[in-house]
Amino acid sequence: MKTVEKNEGAKIPYSLEGTKLTFNDEIMLDLSKYERDFSVHIDICLNAYGMLTMGLSSNYVAQLDIPARQYTYEDDGVDAEGIPKQKKVAADFDPANVTLTLWKVDA
Repeated sequence: MKTVEKNEGAKIPYSLEGTKLTFNDEIMLDLSKYERDFSVHIDICLNAYGMLTMGLSSNYVAQLDIPARQYTYEDDGVDAEGIPKQKKVAADFDPANVTLTLWKVDA
């Protein structure tokens, strides 16, 4: 996973195990479940009560950018007229392609 620090200061603790990203032992996302055929942007914020939330709230703590799903094409035999066929196969999800942008966390 690529990490970008948006500004100076303390950042939220996080860990990545496989495709599961955990913030502050409070909120966990399985990044592979958010991959689509289009790019996905997820905001993680701290609300007025000090709880982490997905979506917009009081203060940004992190943003995730998951690129569009990639595909390969594999041979799939031939059709009735002998013309080669191919099938579209989704590539395995790779968390290394995800960008995590971290914002300063106000104490």
